[in-house]
Amino acid sequence: MAIGHEARGRERVIGRNRPGTERWRHPTQVVVAGFASAIAVGTVLLSLPLATESGQRTELVDALFTATSAVCVTGLVTVDTGSHWSAFGEVVILGLIQVGGLGIMTLAALLTVLVARRLGLRRRMLAQAETKTPGLTGIGGLVRNIVVFSLVSEAAVAVVLTIRFATGYARPWGEAVYHGVFHAISAFNNAGFSVHRNSLMDYVTDPWVSLTIAAAVIVGGLGFPVVFELLRSWRRPSRWSVLTRITVVLTVALLVVGTVLTILLERTNPATLGPLSGPGKLLAGFFHSTMTRTAGFNSIDIAALRPESLFTTDLLMFIGGGSGGTAGGIKVTTFGLLAFVIWSEMRGHTQVNVGHRQVPETNQRQALAVALLGIGAVALSVLLMLAMTRHTLELVLFEVVSAFGTVGLSAGITADLPPAAKVLLSALMFLGRVGPLTLASALALRQRTRRFELPEERTIVG
Repeated sequence: MAIGHEARGRERVIGRNRPGTERWRHPTQVVVAGFASAIAVGTVLLSLPLATESGQRTELVDALFTATSAVCVTGLVTVDTGSHWSAFGEVVILGLIQVGGLGIMTLAALLTVLVARRLGLRRRMLAQAETKTPGLTGIGGLVRNIVVFSLVSEAAVAVVLTIRFATGYARPWGEAVYHGVFHAISAFNNAGFSVHRNSLMDYVTDPWVSLTIAAAVIVGGLGFPVVFELLRSWRRPSRWSVLTRITVVLTVALLVVGTVLTILLERTNPATLGPLSGPGKLLAGFFHSTMTRTAGFNSIDIAALRPESLFTTDLLMFIGGGSGGTAGGIKVTTFGLLAFVIWSEMRGHTQVNVGHRQVPETNQRQALAVALLGIGAVALSVLLMLAMTRHTLELVLFEVVSAFGTVGLSAGITADLPPAAKVLLSALMFLGRVGPLTLASALALRQRTRRFELPEERTIVG
């Protein structure tokens, strides 16, 4: 008995000696700290004179903005990537994109697998929080698959782009390889950074470049759980999980809707799709629709889009891509679940069913929380931006939604924003990348059953 008391005494002493231990046990806190640390390191590196072509230091706010945009795989820039940054600076940006795309926790779990060949419970939970895996089993193998699949996909895209740049545009092979690798990593990770001053506008009618990059964006934006399930059972849709069903159906639907609306709204615009042929309009419309999935490349002039096209793009950017991938936004899963909730409510059903599966109420509440907090973040940021700048509401809204959705498309006002507005957009990019992720994980991990129920009282709705 005395031994027991002595052991408990030692536990209490140890706990008092490490007061910060409890604060870092929650996986979401480590995810946030990991992304913040990567941004801090990137900001320091991009602030060095070595990182610029001119050899002069970049303003701290611009270095912070670029590092945040790269780690959060957004693509918004305040300085031109190709002309402002040196080769060292561009390599730093590329590394930040890769780190942000794979996820800090995925890389940490990979290192653990390589060193120890196994993962502890806490590290599995950390990896699960970033990769959105439904269970804790097989995390080590999953992380390896994620990294291998990402690198193989990026390499395949880089090969196609390199060959096209070298043979179709007479670029030297060294330059073609560099541009191919840079755009492949940026595309697969849905980052949208380009070393070309006008992004991909020079390739608006080139299917080799446009479709290759669009394919990389779509695959990266589907989410690793969905991609792996499709690889296993793409011939048996009846066995797909609710996550895969919603993601695939809504991804295809939103791509089609975005393409059709872009062509209809911009077909007579002389500054965008007007001068293009029929096939050219179709390719440019599809490419633009794909980029709204949080990629950030553009093959047409975004600043020249008509107001209705800008608003349509806002909606698509806010929805974003799939869960567990490199895309941002509130995610198509969230949007799809809310659509099913509304449909079930309109039909008078008490349960929400997707296919032959019933969606738990906890998932419905999580989707509602993510969507409403996302709307609140965008609304507050638009209000603050309007107070900081003299730009119109449609341009400010576009920039804010692009930052929150980690998209990277810009109507051309980013570089002209005051420092306070740039900091605000940096915070919004960070929130857009880690916010839905950490919120959903926190809600799932904090779920607990209450041991009592209060009396029920109905209120008026609407």
